[in-house]
Amino acid sequence: MNSKKLFSTQPSPEDIDELIVLYNQGRFEQVLSKVKPLSELHQRTIMLLNLEGASNAAIKRYDAAIECYQRALKIDPNNVEIFYSMGNAWKSQGDLDAAIECYQRALIIKPNYVEAHYNLGNALRLNGKLASALDSYKRAIKIKPDFAAAYYNMGVALKEKGELEPSIYSYHQAIKLKPNFAEAHHNMGNALKDKGDLDAAIKSYKQAIKIKSDYAETHNNMGVALKDKGRLSEAIESYHRAIKIKPDYADAYSNLAIALAYKGELDAAVDSFKQVVKIEPLDYKAYYNMGNALKDKGDLDAAIKSYKQAIKIKSDYAETHNNMGVALKDKGKLGEAIDSYERAIKIKPDYAEAYSNMGIALSDKGDLAAAINSYEQAIKIDYDNAKAHQNLGFSLLKNGQLVEGLCEYEWRWKNTSNFSKERHFIKPFWDGTTSLKDKTILLWDEQGPGDMIVWSSCLKNLSANAGHCILECSEKLLPLFSRSFPSIEVKIANDSSDSQRDDFDYHLPMGSLFRCFIDEISASKVSKSYLFPNLDRVDFWKKRLDSLGPRPHIGISWKSPVMTPARQPNYTEISDWAPLFSLPDITFVNLQSTDFVNDLKEIYDKFGITVHNFDDLDHYDDLDDVAALSAALDVVVSVATAVPTLTSAIGTPTKLITWRQSPWNNILFKPVGPTLDVFERNTWESWSDVFHSIADDIMNN
Repeated sequence: MNSKKLFSTQPSPEDIDELIVLYNQGRFEQVLSKVKPLSELHQRTIMLLNLEGASNAAIKRYDAAIECYQRALKIDPNNVEIFYSMGNAWKSQGDLDAAIECYQRALIIKPNYVEAHYNLGNALRLNGKLASALDSYKRAIKIKPDFAAAYYNMGVALKEKGELEPSIYSYHQAIKLKPNFAEAHHNMGNALKDKGDLDAAIKSYKQAIKIKSDYAETHNNMGVALKDKGRLSEAIESYHRAIKIKPDYADAYSNLAIALAYKGELDAAVDSFKQVVKIEPLDYKAYYNMGNALKDKGDLDAAIKSYKQAIKIKSDYAETHNNMGVALKDKGKLGEAIDSYERAIKIKPDYAEAYSNMGIALSDKGDLAAAINSYEQAIKIDYDNAKAHQNLGFSLLKNGQLVEGLCEYEWRWKNTSNFSKERHFIKPFWDGTTSLKDKTILLWDEQGPGDMIVWSSCLKNLSANAGHCILECSEKLLPLFSRSFPSIEVKIANDSSDSQRDDFDYHLPMGSLFRCFIDEISASKVSKSYLFPNLDRVDFWKKRLDSLGPRPHIGISWKSPVMTPARQPNYTEISDWAPLFSLPDITFVNLQSTDFVNDLKEIYDKFGITVHNFDDLDHYDDLDDVAALSAALDVVVSVATAVPTLTSAIGTPTKLITWRQSPWNNILFKPVGPTLDVFERNTWESWSDVFHSIADDIMNN
């Protein structure tokens, strides 16, 4: 500091030297203890006031610092250093307008004061005045071309303006001037990440870490870039490093939890979200995301509790109300779910997803008109909302609007969940009207065996109009389809050369067949079976069944191989089957394809009933032999799985147990056959009446 003599009464040079040494050593409290008595003796000494102000600022006593600087300016109103120092104090205190004024006053006195230009830029940037901030940084760089910090902060301002390329250039310049500038490498990584250049961003983050290995924020942000690249394991490692460096790093825990959830490690994700709210108890997004993870793992009660906590912290976050609605819907609490969706929409009137989800709840409730209206509102807001279009299609089909519903179902290919199922060919998609005379059409599978069996009921309509049909399906359907449709070339699905294939003229996914032939389907009633099992195997199974016990031989299936909260209302509990298991002189046969061993034991323990299972039959993959067994049975009773689609198609009397309001309970997915009887329950009813009706039907026939 300059000890220039300004007034007749000055402290001694030794006093000043001691104070400066203490100040430079960072011993600010000692400076203040010595400077105060000196100030009393030398009331009008700027040197002492500046030292006192700087020491107060260093220990964050900004009010005291500013008071010292103001006293100094009364002595010397044009002291540029005092204006500059006071600007720094105001900026640190958060009064950016006052700071800006001080820097500007300093620059009036000393226009080439490079640090004042630089810090004015920082204050303007923090105040949101980005264009003016950039002007200040440019002036600083013009005066001092090797000013790395000015280039760095100019990069920050440009990124905040959304000007990523210029921002990256500024960081490059800062690094060029100062190669070990870790913060510049870090922030350049952020700009590159925002630009979408993830590889370059990761490279920048690695460089920052090489310079500063304990840079927690860089480890965290590199984790985000790695996660966006799909490198989840590496991302998780980066988040763990960030947390090891900074154990209370809530943002890193939150990002870790999201990556774990993406990876399917939901329990670990929930644990990480718990760490977030332990560190930041008012982090509503952490509670929201924890609710999502709990919902995905099927713990609906805990999910709802977490959503409620998020709402308690921030009641106007529409996404929480929406997702709580989904959890409530999956719990079967449809009225509460609809209330949640309505709250979400009240907060965010253009919330297409909430309208779409409300449509699902209304449909489950049986209010098709309201459901259709809700889906239409979602589409009005977001026309490209494929999920809303697809669900609208289901509701229209249930409402008897078949043509409209089947057209909406075509939106399934724009639904992200179906992207992996779609196949892409150089040959065109058949529009359903172009003549197929002397043409070859390829039909390809897009869903599981049950749906393929339902849609295959329409194959004869197509083959009668085409020169040649090729049907590609899963291996498990090949023998049955080949036997049942001899005029069609049936092959195992193989998408390895789709983009080069030219062995057909048009192609069509099987799920679009009904749209093309809805008039014919509506005008006809299936009076004959359309799938034909191996007759030798049918005789084999009849003999094996006769060895088990008295007729009737009844095959049963009670749940799906895929059980989720959304699908749960379609399926039954073992206890629901009591009316059927109480019937005398019946031999029950297992048709459940997977996960049945414990259930068969439960049936025996609860009802004393043996449901016979053939261990030598692969119920899941050997569908041709399952068809033969089913043809040998007298009756099949099943929930909505592939089982009733198969048994009704081969003509075995089939009792379908179904949920009336199910989105899949429509013409596209309902079994087709000459001897199909449907027994339905409503959402708000138990399965009791359905099973009593089936038991009465079997007894009376």
